[in-house]
This record gives sequence, structure tokens and C-alpha cells, in this order.
Amino acid sequence: MNLVIDVGNTLVKLAVFSENRLIEKEVVDLSIILEALKDLKRTYTNIQRAIVSSVGKLETDTIEEIKSMFNLLVIDSTTNLPFTNRYQTPKTLGVDRIGLVCAAVTEFPNTNTLIIDAGTCITYDFITSENEYLGGAISPGLRMRYKSLNNLTANLPLLDTEMPESIIGDSTINSIHSGVVYGVLNEIEGIILNYQEKYSDLTVILTGGDCNFLSKQLKSTIFVNLNFLLEGLNQILQFNSNE
Repeated sequence: MNLVIDVGNTLVKLAVFSENRLIEKEVVDLSIILEALKDLKRTYTNIQRAIVSSVGKLETDTIEEIKSMFNLLVIDSTTNLPFTNRYQTPKTLGVDRIGLVCAAVTEFPNTNTLIIDAGTCITYDFITSENEYLGGAISPGLRMRYKSLNNLTANLPLLDTEMPESIIGDSTINSIHSGVVYGVLNEIEGIILNYQEKYSDLTVILTGGDCNFLSKQLKSTIFVNLNFLLEGLNQILQFNSNE
């Protein structure tokens, strides 16, 4: 069994895999990560390997304690990957984006694939049918856009994410919803169209915390997978274990 540890800024996703099958997933606060890992170790005594992906702050002491519990791989820019990385600044490439690309090359091999991760930021990552990662784009996610309108103006309120009834906002609140949500939807549709103009056989995957909300409104043909990053991190662990 494999254990995937995906560390964000405040929350941690823990996933147990039996080979390529996800058998348990939980989300815990970063402050109790060690307690949660000890519970999983007691429940799944045959976990052999673990991988850590951290875009948040994971203390060195915490990593060392996790290493004492599991055979641990900490993913970074030097980790062996099952694709050719053409990114010009590989040391700055987020480990979450690396994980998503690994999931794509495993689940959609030899395919021109665009992975869209709609979370705090919206990231776009492209891997060619020749197994070459070229890069992509980063833009603000839904919540970031709502918060920026509130933080950077004097009078605009902070709203919860909501699908507007019309693209024409007939009040300030409805105008914010229209601007944020339709702005994101049209950005995604436009970027997909830009890629399709160059790669007609494009496969598109949508993942991330806002994927279910957005997928209901998108017109493009996409695959939706909320666990895509966890699956990709497990594939990195498998790839490095088999070398």
C-alpha cells in the first residue's frame, strides 16, 4: 500500500492507495497531521511507502518524524518523473502541477492533454502526445477574485461563490457574481479553444476544489476528476519505487 500526503497552506489531504486504487481519503488540519498519520498507520499496517507534496509550510522536524514512520519520498524539482520536462524554470514548477501532469501521462498516455486545476489559483498544464511537458498558465481562482474585489476596493462586499441567474447583473451583488463566475468560465473556455486550434485532438481534464461547480456550466467536453492530483502523486511514488 502507498500513502499520499498532499500538504496545502492549512489543510492536508491524506490518501491510501492499494497499487492504483484509492481506498481511503481524508482531509485534516495541518496542525494535527502527525496524529492523523499515526491513526492511518495503525489502521493500515501494510503501508509500505509514502510521498509528500507540500505547497504549504511543512516543518523539517515534521518531515523527519514522518520519515521515521514510513519509507518517504519528498517530491521536489530533482524527483524522477515519467515525462520530459521542458519548463524553462523547473525549480519553480509547483509540485502540485508536477503531480497533475504525472496523472495525465498515466491515465491518458500518448495524448495531447490540458489539465485545468481550479482551486485557489487556476493552473493550466499541457503535456504533448510525445510525453513532453511544455508549461501552461496561472490565474486567480474564484475565491481569489471575490476576495480581491473586496480587499482592493472601498465599497464592494465579500460574497460567497454563487452562479448568477443572468450575465447581466442588475445589482452590485449580481454584477460581482456575473463578473467573477462568467469571467472564470469564459477564461477556461477561451483557453481550451486556443489549445484546440493548435491541437485538434486535445483531451481536457478539470480538477480542483471548484471543478464540480464549474463543470456544470462549461460547454467544452472535459473529464472531471476531483482526485486527479492524489492519483498523480501516487503514480510518482510508483514510478520511483519501480526504478
